[in-house]
Amino acid sequence: MINISVIIPTYNREDFLKKAIDSVLAQTYKDFELIIIDDGSTDKTKQLVDSYEQGIRYVYQDNKGPSGARNKGIRESNAEFIVFLDSDDWFDKEKLGCQFRAMQEKPDYLISHTEEIWYQSGNLLNHKNKHKKFGGLIFDKCLSICSVGMSTVMIKKEFFDKVGVFDEHMPCCEDYDLWLRASVKLPFLFIDKPLTLKKGGRPDQVSSIFARGMDKFRIYSLKKLIESGCLNSEQYVLALGELEKKCQIYGKGCIKHGKDDEGKFYLRLVELLSTK
Repeated sequence: MINISVIIPTYNREDFLKKAIDSVLAQTYKDFELIIIDDGSTDKTKQLVDSYEQGIRYVYQDNKGPSGARNKGIRESNAEFIVFLDSDDWFDKEKLGCQFRAMQEKPDYLISHTEEIWYQSGNLLNHKNKHKKFGGLIFDKCLSICSVGMSTVMIKKEFFDKVGVFDEHMPCCEDYDLWLRASVKLPFLFIDKPLTLKKGGRPDQVSSIFARGMDKFRIYSLKKLIESGCLNSEQYVLALGELEKKCQIYGKGCIKHGKDDEGKFYLRLVELLSTK
């Protein structure tokens, strides 16, 4: 049995996919399988993957979005550990080896994540304080934004038995949702090395497409979590407080843009949950 499955979900990213694939094949640690989940691409993604002589598994499915593609990769995986790489990101050559050794040394952790480097328009971006990464029990850090980079994680497969998989109802913020659910009960191992590299700021990225409505999906996630009954009293108070902040911002934004009914619904949502 191989140790690691690297899963690259992709949708019409032929211009970026080669760099992602090459960064995986260049890893100094070699005990892995590489699985490309083509989520309904209409470009030359398949031809690109077929051009490699190395054994890359190519799996095609009709378009289901990022969550559906990652969940398909989880089902296809044959390894104990799973690593995700977005098709427009790439790895440092030591990424798999460094992270695998860290998790072998601390086997009680089911998930780890690393530092990452961001570029935009060819320039290195400095991280803001709100993007600072943490290890341990990080529930409070996961409430406001997605505090764990998707392309930085390494996850034991049993993690998904305890936490569940990606919510396929979410076209955006599905990573925020999964890390938040996990952080309720699981500690995260943080490896303070920049082992993943990213380019941001493009209009085709999910974060750009949903830039004005991301909090709507985070509200959905928080509401789900609060109603699940799995939070302790401290976590419940923290989650309800964050939900109120996001509902205020999103609700007032809706009213400002003429969506009065939607805005009023979100402004009343916290009150409705508090009285349940």
